Amino acid sequence: MASNSSSPNPARGQASPALPTDNSPQASPIAERPSSPDLPLTMTASTVLLGLPRDATAALAGVGGFPLEKVIVRFRPVGNAPAIRNQRVKVTSSQKFENVVVHVRKSLKVKETDSVFLYINNTFAPALDEVVGNLWRCFKDANNELNVSYSMTPAFG
Repeated sequence: MASNSSSPNPARGQASPALPTDNSPQASPIAERPSSPDLPLTMTASTVLLGLPRDATAALAGVGGFPLEKVIVRFRPVGNAPAIRNQRVKVTSSQKFENVVVHVRKSLKVKETDSVFLYINNTFAPALDEVVGNLWRCFKDANNELNVSYSMTPAFG
């Protein structure tokens, strides 16, 4: 423990100075006003940005597009699912995943009442409205193929 020293310790034994009284005027509240709607600012209305930089223009030109018009989808059976004759097919990048499901169901010749479960990379089942090009861009393998596993019973997740 600390020894007693001859120097005064402000933390011990001395009365704290009295707090000054607040003689300042009370803060006035900010006046409420209706919020203005968020309107988009066009390039012609902007005084700061007269044009987009070249790299931004190039980046915006490629937004929403896919590097390939068609991508390769590889089908792999899981469990007791029968093999599909054409394991690799080309699918238009802009198609929805539901078209892939329809293709697998037709290839397997399953009844409307039978279930077929499709998974990307043996991991998750994408939503039916997911775009195939986006799935390919995010989950393609080293061979630039989108691996779709299918099963007649739930297999993953």
